[in-house]
Amino acid sequence: MVTQHSPNSESTWLTILRLLRWDKPAGRLILMIPALWAIVLAARGTPPLPLIGIIVLGTLATSAAGCVINDLWDRDIDPKVQRTRTRPLASRALSIKTGMVVAAIALLCAWGISLYLNPLSFWLSVAAVPFIMLYPLAKRVFPVPQLVLSLAWGFAVLISWTAVTAQLESPTWLLWGATVLWTLGFDTVYAMADREDDRRLSVNSSALFFGSHAVTAVGAFFAGTAVLLAIEGAAMQLGVAYWVALGIAILGWGWHYQQLRPDYLPGSVYGRIFRQNVWIGFILLLGMILGFWR
Repeated sequence: MVTQHSPNSESTWLTILRLLRWDKPAGRLILMIPALWAIVLAARGTPPLPLIGIIVLGTLATSAAGCVINDLWDRDIDPKVQRTRTRPLASRALSIKTGMVVAAIALLCAWGISLYLNPLSFWLSVAAVPFIMLYPLAKRVFPVPQLVLSLAWGFAVLISWTAVTAQLESPTWLLWGATVLWTLGFDTVYAMADREDDRRLSVNSSALFFGSHAVTAVGAFFAGTAVLLAIEGAAMQLGVAYWVALGIAILGWGWHYQQLRPDYLPGSVYGRIFRQNVWIGFILLLGMILGFWR
């Protein structure tokens, strides 16, 4: 059952928090995780604490801006989808003007935070903005919009890695590739819940693009993620803790693949798999941290 929200049932500030999706932390954390992977690996297990703070705040500001921009683009589509019809802009609990002001503030916060980064990281942050702003448009014109989102997620790796090293290295690109594939996997799962609505509204998604092969595609994306993370671990000479964490992640992804194989699943299954990938991401992060201990 979808919880109903009306303009009079909560304060404006709480409605703005819902607009930013801060009532649903999984989506915020799952962007933060690749950034934390990158900063830990680039610093060889001992990242500077102030830089961690900057990266965490930057991902929160960026994901907040992305959510509001997405809802501004989709304000006339979201009311027609069961899962999204109670979003503040879709339900008209907030005005378009308010949404634009909140998006501008979030982008300004992200810009201010990026000024603390080195020039390469700063310009990578600038390069990420078009992907963040155009992802919602991609759903209308590009057959696999989740790829655009995955590339946006990949910038979290590039920005965070270069914030430590001021350069892009071979392991950077391995982690970037793993992040892009991982995002394609879990976001295709997320899109499966909306297939009927997206088809009815002529909105593109990777779940529709792959059709009856969507589950196979998810399995391939997760397998590719595992392979690239294994190569990453070998390249960084990570210890046994990392390999244990990667083994747990592989078991989790395999279990998710098995869960997705039946033809008809409750919508809650897709959301649960999405949230479980947050835990998988943190297990991998812990493995990366401990993997440098000798």
